[in-house]
Amino acid sequence: MTPIGFRILPRTAPAVDAAVLAGYAELGSAQISDCMNRLYGIVGLRPLHAGARRIVGLALTVKTRPGDNLMIHQAISMGVAGDVIVVDGGGETANALVGELMMMDARNRGVVGFVVDGAVRDADVFAAGDFGCFARDVNHKGPYKDGPGEINVPVSVGGQVVHPGDVIVGDADGVVVIPAEHAAAVLALAQKKEADEAVSKEKLRAGTYTKPWLEKTLAEKLGGAK
Repeated sequence: MTPIGFRILPRTAPAVDAAVLAGYAELGSAQISDCMNRLYGIVGLRPLHAGARRIVGLALTVKTRPGDNLMIHQAISMGVAGDVIVVDGGGETANALVGELMMMDARNRGVVGFVVDGAVRDADVFAAGDFGCFARDVNHKGPYKDGPGEINVPVSVGGQVVHPGDVIVGDADGVVVIPAEHAAAVLALAQKKEADEAVSKEKLRAGTYTKPWLEKTLAEKLGGAK
């Protein structure tokens, strides 16, 4: 039995329908977060790729010793079209965990992005390209390649637990994680929210927008004031 700390678990069949995953490409991370009561999402990472273009995919998770990218290389070799490689590097930024060559390898396999709770390097290349990259920081110092590390295990990234196969949506506002078993239900809620916001925008343009909730809330809060 492979000892804990060096496990490479097999990929499971996707639990999220392709049409559901495609639906998330039209939705912002903020709207999706609102529909999960602002509870599920990664914090502390920033987009480093050109235009903070939205990425949508399924999590291929990596847990690694801070500063070591042995298992990230292995995860890239396992990557398939639509994967987002999500790395729990412990939030340590003393060594970069991915760079240009790894990005090129991942992109060639159809991987759509990196979400790294740690540092990356070759920031100029990421900034000029459309391969998604969210990271905690940038550092020129390279990684070690000794392990330990694990693949396809639950990880903690930016305060959020991510399971293999969860839906990852990242854009200019950050990264949200939708548990695979709730992906269809959250999509429906987020699509309704997007439609409601479109109506509000039209009212704002027409000068007919109102905030009935504001008066109600203030009346409740101030009703007992003396």
